[in-house]
Amino acid sequence: MLTLTVLQRQNLKARAHPLKPTVMIGSAGLTPTVLGEISCALKSHELIKIRVMNEDREARLVILEQICTQLNAVAVQHIGKILVIYQPQEDVPERKPAQHKGKRLSKKQLGSR
Repeated sequence: MLTLTVLQRQNLKARAHPLKPTVMIGSAGLTPTVLGEISCALKSHELIKIRVMNEDREARLVILEQICTQLNAVAVQHIGKILVIYQPQEDVPERKPAQHKGKRLSKKQLGSR
């Protein structure tokens, strides 16, 4: 099973923030077809969000664990019904998350640039 350092997890959370869920797991649960779609999405994107339509938190944790063990992936984050999964494709060097320096500009200031 893969493990992530704190810095890697932080970078992946930052990368995943603007993403929309690419796979949705419905009431049928984690079927082989859904698992295949997750595998395909991980191969093309490396980092994906999954929405689970199950009200039971324990069931979502079991689904997350099954996905990670069967696809050799790692769980980045689990917030509510959203799971963030990462499967590295190649060795990518670690980067620190970008930090803003100084004040942020307003829309009016950005428009005048």
